[in-house]
Amino acid sequence: MIVWLNGTFGAGKTTAAHELLDLLPGSTLYDPELLGSGLRLMLPAKRLEEIDDYQDLPSWRRMVVDTAAALLTEVPGPLVTPMTLLRQEYRDEIFGSLAARRIPVQHVLLHAEETILRERIARRAEPPGGAPEAQASVRRWCLEHLGPYADALEWITGDAHVVDTSRLTPRQTAEQVAEAVRTGAGVCDIVQTPQPTAETIAAGVLLFDSQDRVLLVDPTYKPGWEFPGGIVEPGEPPARAGVREVAEELGIRLPRAPRLLVVDWEAPKPPGFGGLRLLFDGGTLTEERIRTLLLPGAELRAWRFVTEPEAEDMLPPVRWNRLRWALRAREGGCPLHLEAGVPVG
Repeated sequence: MIVWLNGTFGAGKTTAAHELLDLLPGSTLYDPELLGSGLRLMLPAKRLEEIDDYQDLPSWRRMVVDTAAALLTEVPGPLVTPMTLLRQEYRDEIFGSLAARRIPVQHVLLHAEETILRERIARRAEPPGGAPEAQASVRRWCLEHLGPYADALEWITGDAHVVDTSRLTPRQTAEQVAEAVRTGAGVCDIVQTPQPTAETIAAGVLLFDSQDRVLLVDPTYKPGWEFPGGIVEPGEPPARAGVREVAEELGIRLPRAPRLLVVDWEAPKPPGFGGLRLLFDGGTLTEERIRTLLLPGAELRAWRFVTEPEAEDMLPPVRWNRLRWALRAREGGCPLHLEAGVPVG
């Protein structure tokens, strides 16, 4: 298990984490910041110039999960992880990948009033002998993150158990976190999707409203918006898999097998294995049916009907290409064969 201590700089994550080690038997401190420091030493300067934060590195996010899994083969756990995590899509990717490895996460937000955060950052202790310019730069960097933290509070407080550290000592904070761990507060109820070990076949279903807008869903276990659907089980017909996934995810039972729109070959890109991606036309939903859409909290955070231009802003390029050709196939009445999102022939 992982006890993830979230919060901005000055909330007291590191000091509370060290105190927490005394209160949780078998616990080990796991600081993903060390992975970021290592990547800064190993990656070319040109690559580092392309990012603002090491969390923007896909390699860092993968290493956070892989290292946690490796550590839990050496120690009993839990892992106490003091790490600021403000971008919801990064939370989805990391916590979803941990869930896929059957590693549960208890997400705890250490929060403090902004005036107190500013006071703590101002008196932040620096290593002896540190250059005053460097110390000032670090404090400035911490202060600059107060705005993004405030912006992220809505989704974090909806996801995590909150401990207000404004008037608590580090020990008191750790005691409250330990009690939250004992009672199961902040457990992230994310669907556990096994990581593929080979190429897969996935079936997505496009559903439309009366304005011909397409339905997208926001999974809790991975970043970005997606189409309803999922992996085809061994021996399962792809169209039937799409029907099954729509019923499981949204509570909608399609009356007939959906019509194929595109078959897209997705190239393997480590750590992914690629495979065939199929999109089917699930037809137009009535207003009554739309009102009965379910939203399983462990799997989907939200759903939304969007226009084609809106979808372009919401989907990653590979899914966007797949969607736009599927819409063309729907208009033309003939399925298309794609390779890496590009029509063949």
